[in-house]
Amino acid sequence: MRRLPAVDAVLVQAVIAAALSFAHLHDLAEASGQTGWKAWAYPVSVDLLLVAAWRRLRSGGSTGLAWCWFVVALVASLGANIGTAGLLDLGHAPAWLRVLVAGWPAAAFLGGTLLVHTRSAPAPEPETVEPEPDENLGPLYLAEPVPVPEPVPVPAAEPDPVPALTAAPAESPASEQPPAPAVPSFLLAHARKVADDHRARTGSPIDAATLRARLGIKDPLASALAAELT
Repeated sequence: MRRLPAVDAVLVQAVIAAALSFAHLHDLAEASGQTGWKAWAYPVSVDLLLVAAWRRLRSGGSTGLAWCWFVVALVASLGANIGTAGLLDLGHAPAWLRVLVAGWPAAAFLGGTLLVHTRSAPAPEPETVEPEPDENLGPLYLAEPVPVPEPVPVPAAEPDPVPALTAAPAESPASEQPPAPAVPSFLLAHARKVADDHRARTGSPIDAATLRARLGIKDPLASALAAELT
């Protein structure tokens, strides 16, 4: 079984008070000659001004203007509640009451405009007071002098002994040229054909560079082939 939510007694009391105050304002406006929808607009105007003033009070800053219009709206609401208690003859409303009710819309509009469009002054920042030093008190901490270490004598460095000059070793004689590589017989025969072809086309014997390029071999072997062909 679902439990019913708890009802806030303060909220219920606020709803009842708002409904009764709304009705009293409506009755007072209707008795003052404001009939039809105009009588219903007066309670809304009073309650809106009261809420606007309360919000301005909660926002902080300058509260003089907010307190002024909060008291005006509260007096209008309380006056309607008291006026409908039989103290006034609502069948024959006095002239001053008719004037107040007729002039309320302009006053409410002025108050609401000032509350909404007037900037609140910023709250003053707290001033920080620095404590003044007491001349009778001495310094709380005295720095001790740091002892300076005495310089340590450094012994003079002895000069490095100069090594004795030694005679440079005699250069070895140049090594003999490596022997020419052996030329295979098939490569020699092919090289001979290339050389004959070159002689037939150019009329001059073939050299080692041309032979190396034609056969695609390296220089020692090409030089050996050129020597064999001459």
